[in-house]
Amino acid sequence: MESQVKTFWRYFKRNRLAVGGMAMILVTFLIAGFASVLAPNDPGKTEVSLKLKPPSFEHYLGTDQLGRDVFSRMLYGSRVSLSVGFVAVAISILIGILVGAVAGYYAGWVDSFVMRFVDIMLCFPSFFLILTVVALLGPSLFKVMVVIGITSWMGTSRFVRAEFLSLRERDYVQAAKALGVKDSRIIFRHILPNALAPVFVTATLDVATAILVEAGLSFLGFGVQPPAPSWGNILTEGRTYIFDAWWLTIFPGLAILITVLSFNLLGEGLRDALDPRLRGRR
Repeated sequence: MESQVKTFWRYFKRNRLAVGGMAMILVTFLIAGFASVLAPNDPGKTEVSLKLKPPSFEHYLGTDQLGRDVFSRMLYGSRVSLSVGFVAVAISILIGILVGAVAGYYAGWVDSFVMRFVDIMLCFPSFFLILTVVALLGPSLFKVMVVIGITSWMGTSRFVRAEFLSLRERDYVQAAKALGVKDSRIIFRHILPNALAPVFVTATLDVATAILVEAGLSFLGFGVQPPAPSWGNILTEGRTYIFDAWWLTIFPGLAILITVLSFNLLGEGLRDALDPRLRGRR
């Protein structure tokens, strides 16, 4: 009998867009991991005599208004984007799993109370909520990651709750209850491992959203603060010189577009490969 991993890979590799997205994400990880080796210049080194130089063999993506090498800053900026994406999603997934597990396992009034709170949270436009909190607390990389994480867990909680409502009625769960197994052990040892498939898909899509939110916050001046490089603040610095130095907006914009699109394609591929109802479509 074919293992679940082999079955998943057999369906996943049929989706060429998803495989391409995964390959692009791996390349981005390698770039971020080896940014200090790949960067030809110090990303914070300024040289006014070289300001706003177009792309050339000396500066592959040109220079900015302070003469800093845009290519080097883009490489280091990939670390910021990936860090924000994964840390923020780790926080949101943790909160979402805990909330969804409690609501789905206990059901009844507990489920009603928890899900009404989730509905209230969903009523607030997430980006403006994040923008407001960051504006009040002050911009920093750590605060951006935490705020994005604690304001984006609601979708995960709803997926986990739905899975728990289904799985809590299975025979193995009822048998564990009859044997007197503690609720915490049933939740985390018996039910949760079987409810993680949609969480993986949600996490992948949420990473793309977190990267986009961080770029938007940095673009507005509430994210990563200069001189630390991020794709968002490189983009906002280039806004002033959009007609004189097109490379300051084109290259960070493309980096954000390709990275977010890659995560979305990977998430769609994971969803299709993990859901038996969708496998026959490809």
